[in-house]
Amino acid sequence: MISTVNQANELNSTNPTLSEEDFGFSTRAVHVGQEPDPVTGAVIPSISLSTTFKQSAAGVNTGYEYSRTNNPSRNSFERAVASLEGAKYAIRMRQHEKNALAVAKFLEAHPLVEAVYYPGLESHKQHELAKKQMKGFGAMMSIRIKGNLDTSNKFLSSLKIFTLAESLGGVESLCEIPCIMTHAAVPPEERAKLGITDTLIRLSVGIEETEDIIRDLDQALKLANEVVVKH
Repeated sequence: MISTVNQANELNSTNPTLSEEDFGFSTRAVHVGQEPDPVTGAVIPSISLSTTFKQSAAGVNTGYEYSRTNNPSRNSFERAVASLEGAKYAIRMRQHEKNALAVAKFLEAHPLVEAVYYPGLESHKQHELAKKQMKGFGAMMSIRIKGNLDTSNKFLSSLKIFTLAESLGGVESLCEIPCIMTHAAVPPEERAKLGITDTLIRLSVGIEETEDIIRDLDQALKLANEVVVKH
C-alpha cells in the first residue's frame, strides 16, 4: 500500500507548478491564510492575542514586534482577503468577456450598426493575433452606428443600463462618444484620419445580465433610428 507521504509526493511530482493562483474561489476561502500552525501542527490557526513579541536581540525579531505594526492573525486575514479578491477578479473578468462577446455578436448582426470593433470577433482583422497574445478578449469595444451626431446623442441618452461616462472598465456597463468626450481636444481633421467619427461609440460591457444589456442596446438603437428616419 502506498503511504500518505508517497501519495503526496506523487501528487506534487504530477503537478509541480500547482500554486494558489490555480485554485478556485471556494478552495482559496478554505485554505489561503489558514495553513496548519508550523509549531504545534494545529489545523486551525490560533488567534494571536499578543500585543508585543519577544526579540532575540535589539531590533532582531521573527517578523513581529508589536501588534500595531504586525500581527500573525491580521497577516492571515490579509492574505485570505487578497487571494479571494484575486479570485473574484478572475470570475468577474470571465463574466465581462462572456457579456462582451455576446454583445459584439448581437451588434455585428444589427441592421442599425455599421461596424463592431472587438478582437473576440472572427471578423476583426487582428483576431488571430489577439488569440495568441491574450487569454481573453476583455470587455472593451467600439461600434459605429448609422446616422449622424444627433443619432449618436439619441442613442446614448436612450440607454437605461449603460452609464454615459469617460471612465471605462468598471463592473457596470459604461459608454462614451470619443468625438465630443475623450477625444474632443483632437482637431477634427486628425479625428477623421483616426476614424473617430460622430457615430463612433465606445462601450465598456459590464457584468449585468447578458440579456438585459442586449435589450438595452437594442431599444436605444431603435429609438436613435427614429432620428435617421426623420432626417
